[in-house]
Amino acid sequence: MSHDVKDKADAKANPIESGRRPLLRGLLAVALVATSLSPFVRSPAVAQQPSTAKPNILVIFGDDIGQSNISAYTRGVVGYKTPNIDRIANEGMMFTDYYAENSCTAGRSTFITGQVCLRTGLCKVGIPGAPVGLQDRDVTIAQALKPLGYATGQFGKNHLGDRDEYLPTKHGFDEFFGNLYHLNAEEEPERPYYPKNDTTFTKSNSPRGVLKASADGKIEDTGPLNRKRMETVDDETTAAAIDFMQRQARANKPFFTWMNTTRMHAFTHVRASMQGQSGMPGNDYADGMIEHDGDVGKLLKTLDELGIANNTIVVYTTDNGPNQWSWPDAATTPFRSEKDTNWEGAFRVPAMVRWPGRIKAGDVSNEMISGLDWFPTLLAAAGDTDIKDRLLKGTSLNSKSAKVHLDGYNQLPLLTGQGKSARNDFYYLNDDGEVVAYRYGDFKIVFCEQRKPGGFEVWANPFTCLRAPKVFNLRMDPFERADVVSDQYYDWLAKNAYLIQYGTWRVAPFLQTFKDYPPSQRSASFSIDQMVEGLMKTLDKTAPK
Repeated sequence: MSHDVKDKADAKANPIESGRRPLLRGLLAVALVATSLSPFVRSPAVAQQPSTAKPNILVIFGDDIGQSNISAYTRGVVGYKTPNIDRIANEGMMFTDYYAENSCTAGRSTFITGQVCLRTGLCKVGIPGAPVGLQDRDVTIAQALKPLGYATGQFGKNHLGDRDEYLPTKHGFDEFFGNLYHLNAEEEPERPYYPKNDTTFTKSNSPRGVLKASADGKIEDTGPLNRKRMETVDDETTAAAIDFMQRQARANKPFFTWMNTTRMHAFTHVRASMQGQSGMPGNDYADGMIEHDGDVGKLLKTLDELGIANNTIVVYTTDNGPNQWSWPDAATTPFRSEKDTNWEGAFRVPAMVRWPGRIKAGDVSNEMISGLDWFPTLLAAAGDTDIKDRLLKGTSLNSKSAKVHLDGYNQLPLLTGQGKSARNDFYYLNDDGEVVAYRYGDFKIVFCEQRKPGGFEVWANPFTCLRAPKVFNLRMDPFERADVVSDQYYDWLAKNAYLIQYGTWRVAPFLQTFKDYPPSQRSASFSIDQMVEGLMKTLDKTAPK
């Protein structure tokens, strides 16, 4: 079912420009004020000779998975191991200080566009029928790779808007097969209180099915992603990704494949034949993780069988940190708190990359790196080393004018052992598009904190913005516990308060970039605040003078 019928009405209710102007004024005001884990043991892998052909690119996203759920990080402390995911780390580089975003849509949008979610407006988790989605002006990795001769395919979860114009095939991908939302939203029509008899609502707000789309405009709805289909949908999308890679390999064409599994987002529905495979009866999460690792194994096996593993960059990571409100059906992390907060547990996720002959096998990096960095890094690996500068000045991609501010850095020198990370800071944005924290070097400045310790309350309760920000040394205190457990924390903070001033001063140039590169749209809201704001603006315009 196409949702194009909603466009005109929603555009009036949520105009981009009306939300952009006050947002920019707030950013520039802040800018004005501002201006006045140890190395792991690795089994050695045989070095392979690099190919001179353009590398294939396979990026695999899990969903809501924590570092502790990958045995390369914690050696199976959770009761199971992930040998296929571990293989990527053993044969490549693994990161301890890798930053995604704090929720689903933001983590995916920042990867594919290379821009912080405040620029694209894709900070809030996308829900069925929402007017917000990936805008035409925001360039994707797929669009940038097309002029270099790449075939592009996206499979599995998208979560960047559910209207036809937001689909991946409208933004540089030749093919797409997958779902459009977070997993628990897909099963809402099966819930007892769902207003299925209110057709006025359901026509424009029900989740679309699993879609098969192509760049020529064809869209096929293959049916809903109900709870039963959730047991096996990753089989479908993994098979589609494999078929795509096989076809491109036969055609001798370099490919970019972005595979997004539904595992391990809540809620986990495991088929009967896989229940109990972890050896821990009733632990559906563990059973699902083993299944997820198996799907990664299928993808790696395909590269081996096609004889292209040596010339394929493989990235494994996830969109955000674990949610824990659904425990025991939930991931885990050593870092503080969970998804949708300002704490490390929301942002610091597992990540690893393999490129035989180019990236040293068994390496572990403690350097800072972000999901934002893959855009310029993968383009550099494909031969385009100045994409960031060209987009900043304005360029043409496939006859399309493009001018955007990439917030990522080319990390190819880090990956290939030729240098250190190009990134020395990171901005923590919440799903309202607010800068709630900032890391530079070892230090993290927390401007606004989520004070609820966890659970669904972190989604329901507001952030508390601090008159005096907190500071953490993420080498001395990587799990951000000092303000809770140390009797000396505030004495230490008082003696080092200059770090707050320095951090705030460093944030100013970033905020000022929004003057020349304004947001594409305003981030969405779960509540009615934006509707009320729009109504009040309309009333102001029509009120008698």
